[in-house]
Amino acid sequence: MNLVLLPGMHGSSELFVDFASALPPSFNTRVLSYPNDLRLSNPELLDLIRAFVPASEPFILLAESFSTPLSIQFAAANPPNLKGLILCAGFATSPLRGVTRVLGRYLAPLLPFMPAGLAGAIMVSGSHAPDSILGRLRSAINSVRPGVLVNRAHSALTCDVLDDLRRLNVHVLYLQAAHDRLVNPVCLEEMLRVKPDIEVALLNGAHILLQLMPRQSAEVVTSFVRRLS
Repeated sequence: MNLVLLPGMHGSSELFVDFASALPPSFNTRVLSYPNDLRLSNPELLDLIRAFVPASEPFILLAESFSTPLSIQFAAANPPNLKGLILCAGFATSPLRGVTRVLGRYLAPLLPFMPAGLAGAIMVSGSHAPDSILGRLRSAINSVRPGVLVNRAHSALTCDVLDDLRRLNVHVLYLQAAHDRLVNPVCLEEMLRVKPDIEVALLNGAHILLQLMPRQSAEVVTSFVRRLS
């Protein structure tokens, strides 16, 4: 089975290395990177995804955080050969709620001025992340042009793909981080209201589950993929 991975807001494929290594060798794993110097709209990012997935072989799509609304839109179009969708720390509308949701839209332009170390610390908040993970995360964030980060943040904070989610006709697995400080738990509740058959796996980690818990995440993903093969 082909497994296609879509990255978080950093857009880097490098942060999937440990997770991909923990998957069975029999999996044909492909990882998409987003350009770190181009402001791409959602339709343009969807075009990248369409061009990247296998054209004539069955595949399962795994999207992390920022990419989850994109993957839902992609899957709602019923692409040929798509057999399942995995959403990791995902959302279908803004991941923020309450006053932070309002503030987020106004503070997004300040994102480039936030030290990459602070942004990384928020992503791993609630867990004990090794320095190696934090270093790789800082490097990935620093590699993206400031305007690109702002564009992606705005896209995430203003997304609404609930109607697309409702139309999905493939099996969906949601990997939930028990200590996620970025994606409000209400996001999953909202998604389950429109698509109650989403399978949920709760892992005892922070927002970047695939980086912090690669082996445990790989076990859950492997089980899901094999049931659909």
